[in-house]
Amino acid sequence: MVSHNSRQAEPFRRLVGSESWVLLEKLGELLAERGIEAYIVGGWVRDTLLGRETADIDIAVAGDALEIASGVAESLDGRYVPLDVDNKVARVVLPDKRQLDFSAFEGTIERDLARRDFTVNAMAVSLRQFGRESPQVIDPFKGQADVKKKIIRTVSDNVFSEDAVRLLRAARLAAELGFIIDKPAEALIRQHSHLISSVAGERVREEFLRLLAISGAGQLKHLDELGLLIAIFPELADAKGVGQPKEHHWDVFEHSLRTVAAVDLVLQQGDWEFADKKSLAGVPWSDVLAGRFVQEVSSGSTRRTLLKLAALLHDINKPQTKALDENGRMRFLGHAQEGAETAVKMLQRLRFSAKEIKLVETEVLHHLRPTQLSQSDLPTRRAIYRYFRDTGEAGIDILFLSLADHLATRGPGLIPDGWQEHLRLVEYVIGKHSEQEKLVNPPKLLDGYDIINIFRIPVGPQVGELLESVREARASGELTTREEALSYISDRLKEKHA
Repeated sequence: MVSHNSRQAEPFRRLVGSESWVLLEKLGELLAERGIEAYIVGGWVRDTLLGRETADIDIAVAGDALEIASGVAESLDGRYVPLDVDNKVARVVLPDKRQLDFSAFEGTIERDLARRDFTVNAMAVSLRQFGRESPQVIDPFKGQADVKKKIIRTVSDNVFSEDAVRLLRAARLAAELGFIIDKPAEALIRQHSHLISSVAGERVREEFLRLLAISGAGQLKHLDELGLLIAIFPELADAKGVGQPKEHHWDVFEHSLRTVAAVDLVLQQGDWEFADKKSLAGVPWSDVLAGRFVQEVSSGSTRRTLLKLAALLHDINKPQTKALDENGRMRFLGHAQEGAETAVKMLQRLRFSAKEIKLVETEVLHHLRPTQLSQSDLPTRRAIYRYFRDTGEAGIDILFLSLADHLATRGPGLIPDGWQEHLRLVEYVIGKHSEQEKLVNPPKLLDGYDIINIFRIPVGPQVGELLESVREARASGELTTREEALSYISDRLKEKHA
């Protein structure tokens, strides 16, 4: 192992932003005054060499990282957050939201770097050197050369057996940075891919969500080629090679991967190689929709990443429900309902939050609903109301999933007229839903107490059913006043007792 410092072609000082430089110089002085040996390690060094901004800085210290981090937080007016007390890992959140993560190392920094995963992450810079013009990068594994070559290379052959989450991290880093995993590392990943199933679900969830956040069509395909996708989601294995009706260009598995890529397209995050830009320009979009899909659902997830996850899983139970009807037509009856149940179990295994699971479950369960809203022309206002009543906050998202599903069904055989009709449907439903929200939400025409007192109905399910019927009738434009609502209920009650 080379243990000397490797000089970079360009002085490191020129690559560090002025704000980061001031912070690190101050931090270096602070720790030097206390006699603490400290180094910036890992991703921050790599990203700085790449000219990428990052708000998170990992710092390795020779000493008690918890105690050191607590002292730094006090000195820099930051917030101290112990991340792992047993392994002595802590975080300092600064007033400007930048984060300093402290961990301890024993022996030399070179020894610490030898325990890391990839050469591009096995570099360090001494904090004491930030008072100098050009700090030197400690680079025992030629990480700088690999940064320039855009290659992910392992530090040793033991990196995956020591921590199997690195299998997924390698694929995520390659996609995130636009790097290539070198052949020996790819071979190691394939050899150890089965180990990913032994990793704590929450760690797999974190890396997989970061992978889904990256735009592009090839990430999941590459993950599958490495043997990782099926290792994470073994339920997907049954989808490989399962044929579909003639309107489908791909089998169930390939269709699922293509749907994930198509979600990025309809959310204005990517391209679609099988259609011209003119035909794709009609996808409904606005600042409101753009803001919607970047909303955080839980820590690390957004509506967009979870919609891509639902796209991956939306046909998960097609293999189990495949059958031929009496006319010889291929059917997948109940696959959405069964698929939603399967998706819940899969996401629970990976420790997704209840909120995340509910959203994906609803999207999988109702992914066929948009195209079932009307058998001929545009859907009625009542049908639209019922759709959003059943899908709730996932309703808009499912409309975009249906567009992605359409593209991934037809592929290069996309029929322009059918696609334009689908676009028209989605735009119409979004517009009518906006109108209905204004009608249904404020103000109420009447409440449960009105129904109980005026119609002498006892407290019970019937009161809720009548209120829901009023909301639906109001959304469909059948009534607009309190008097009309009371008359509507009266007629419903007469019909029931007729």
